[in-house]
Amino acid sequence: MTDRPLAVVCLAAGRGTRMASSLHKVLHPIAGQPMLFHLLDSVAGLAPARTILVVGDRGEQVADAVAGRAVETVRQEPQLGTGHAVLQARPLLDGFAGDILILFGDAPFVRPQTMRAMRAALGDGTGNGADIAVLGFRPAEPGAYGRILADASGTVLRMVEAKDATTDELAVGLCNAGPMAVRAAALWPLLAQLTNANAAGEYYLPDIVALGRAEGVAARVVEAGADELLGVNSRAELAAAEAAFQARARAAAMAQGATLVAPETVFLAHDTVLEADVTVEPFVVFGPGVRVCEGARVRSHSHLEGATVGAGCEVGPFARLRPGTLLEPGAKVGNFVETKKARLGRGAKANHLSYLGDATVGAGANIGAGTITCNYDGFAKHETMIGAGAFIGSNSALVAPVSVGEGAIVGAGSVIVEDVPADALAVARGRQEGRPGWAARFRAARTGKGGHGG
Repeated sequence: MTDRPLAVVCLAAGRGTRMASSLHKVLHPIAGQPMLFHLLDSVAGLAPARTILVVGDRGEQVADAVAGRAVETVRQEPQLGTGHAVLQARPLLDGFAGDILILFGDAPFVRPQTMRAMRAALGDGTGNGADIAVLGFRPAEPGAYGRILADASGTVLRMVEAKDATTDELAVGLCNAGPMAVRAAALWPLLAQLTNANAAGEYYLPDIVALGRAEGVAARVVEAGADELLGVNSRAELAAAEAAFQARARAAAMAQGATLVAPETVFLAHDTVLEADVTVEPFVVFGPGVRVCEGARVRSHSHLEGATVGAGCEVGPFARLRPGTLLEPGAKVGNFVETKKARLGRGAKANHLSYLGDATVGAGANIGAGTITCNYDGFAKHETMIGAGAFIGSNSALVAPVSVGEGAIVGAGSVIVEDVPADALAVARGRQEGRPGWAARFRAARTGKGGHGG
């Protein structure tokens, strides 16, 4: 691999009108993060010296989204084609001598390996290798894609748009995916020669290949799989990209030792981690930030986000783990239990119908059905502390801030507003009264009839 410096220019200036959305096209999510971030994460693996994002329509949305990343933005206004878009990055790359990788923000799945292969195809400016590397692929339906005509060595002889191609050229299956890698010394002079003498009146990046060939500047094609080069221009294509990601992620999870009982019903986020011997039952959704540790089981119809599930834990069915949840090994969160910013210690259990928010539950504690931590007072959140081995009876409300000591018992139906000492019993409910015959007298008074049936 070359030791020349690398700059990346990513084009994201298109209007994305087919998305029919006020949100910029490249910010629509795939697997829980904007599609653009999938591409930028892959780019980061190449450690580029500069990463420049060319924005246009609603560019402020994109600039705000990438704030905090090692990405610079430049605006293309007006939008006059892909060649014109790349030219907008030239002032930021004045004096840069190296390779320039040109990518498209709406084609998020180009792999780092493919990017490296494109760079490897470039020469050093002394006749060794090419000055331009074009990314090609062979879709099942070439349709309106531009064609790449290349010889057996991969040298590009011609690139032609489908609308301008002959019948023989349309029969070629090798299509232009769009991304290129170009030596900086060759790129800028070729871009300066582009014209907009076409029906759209735009400056097209692929035209530099023909301009270069006329001057003896060689171009080579690097091929990648069609699934890697999915472009997203509509909601339907967004759904197809999501499906493609999910298929790859599920296959990878199973290859690494997780069991997905019904893989097609499980949805993973871009950063989901499933360790070996994890079992995931049908209809489970993982939002961003989830790790499920070895041997844990996530039962059907559960939703997890921002949560860590320890080794040997059980979650669900019908559980919801929200951000900040940590289940230590052997803990159990059962059906219709919701947690938020809650830590359950080793072997702790909340088996049914409970809400645990801003809570710490000690090892071996048992949370009865219907228990809630009342963590919000209308203005601020407060914490509940439940000690190891404590037992919280069913249908109890713990009004935070409050603590229940180790080994303490809270009687069913209690509303706890004061701290409970270790090993104590706390019961806080109205006294039950019994009044024999009262129900019969009540019915008689209301209906004018006596007796049990009234």
